[in-house]
Amino acid sequence: MLKRLFDIFVSGIGLLVFSPLLAALAVWIKRDSPGPVFYRGWRAGRYGKPFQIYKFRSMVTNADQIGGPTTSGDDPRVTRSGRFVRRFKLDELSQLINVFRGDMSLVGPRPEVVDKAEQFDEEARKTLSIRPGITDWASIWNSDEGGVLAGTADPDAVYQQVIFPTKLKLQLYYLDHHGFFGDIKIIFYTLLRILRKSWRPKELKDYPTFEQLRAEAEKFIAPESSLK
Repeated sequence: MLKRLFDIFVSGIGLLVFSPLLAALAVWIKRDSPGPVFYRGWRAGRYGKPFQIYKFRSMVTNADQIGGPTTSGDDPRVTRSGRFVRRFKLDELSQLINVFRGDMSLVGPRPEVVDKAEQFDEEARKTLSIRPGITDWASIWNSDEGGVLAGTADPDAVYQQVIFPTKLKLQLYYLDHHGFFGDIKIIFYTLLRILRKSWRPKELKDYPTFEQLRAEAEKFIAPESSLK
């Protein structure tokens, strides 16, 4: 109950405080490329119930038809304004709407697309027992997923092999240890991570760095490499 009340209060205040920024981003996105301001894709929520996530549109309108759900750093589908909002995680601000509505929480496992969630094994399905969130330990650990996957021929497959195992481990850790003050810490760490991309909290010192993840991903870039 305390977590939900906190979500409602912070998301409501956040939508009011950031309304000028949200309006400015909406105008830029609309002028930058044809299409709606928001991307509203389907995600798996608590207990796997689908919901539409609000994200500032950072890609061309037919992106789902051109490529898969995973986006690399050099994805040609990303628009000029999209590269900016992705760099500073501004596309996530609009998810405060989802938090206020009750689809999401401020802190929790990042929601997966419905098709991927339907393929979860028993271990991964545990992450669907709570509301998905805007940020969590996994988001802080790997804040530049696009950079890790840049140049790979099949970002979806590389994501599953290189990123997802550790991401799931951190999500399950959050599931077993989450609490109000822990959520406050994660929100604070997330802001620090956005402002200082090279910074890593001591809690994540034993997990792969960006450089290590990138080295693993680069194994799939060479023409002679194949994803198996």
